[in-house]
Amino acid sequence: MSNAQLANLRKQCGGPRDGALLRFSLGSALLTEGEHAAAIEELRKATEFDPTYSAAWKLLGKACQASGDDGAAAAAWHSGIAAAAQRGDKQAEKEMTVFLRRLS
Repeated sequence: MSNAQLANLRKQCGGPRDGALLRFSLGSALLTEGEHAAAIEELRKATEFDPTYSAAWKLLGKACQASGDDGAAAAAWHSGIAAAAQRGDKQAEKEMTVFLRRLS
């Protein structure tokens, strides 16, 4: 993602389009750029906007793991598994269960 695209996503934060999807998109882009701390911050905001957003929990766990914080990754995936179960998102639930198993 280009700097201009990242800047455009950041501009929308705090505006009428701000929400879980915007923060997830920004967090995903930041993670791709290797900006782990910033990605974690945005993905946490995504889960605050929508605590049942299992994809955000899954990516938050990956960002935490990439930053070297396995404990935070495990906590995110545990929350994500609960969110996925609540939404009936079986695939995300299975993926995060596998991530947790690999972590230990």
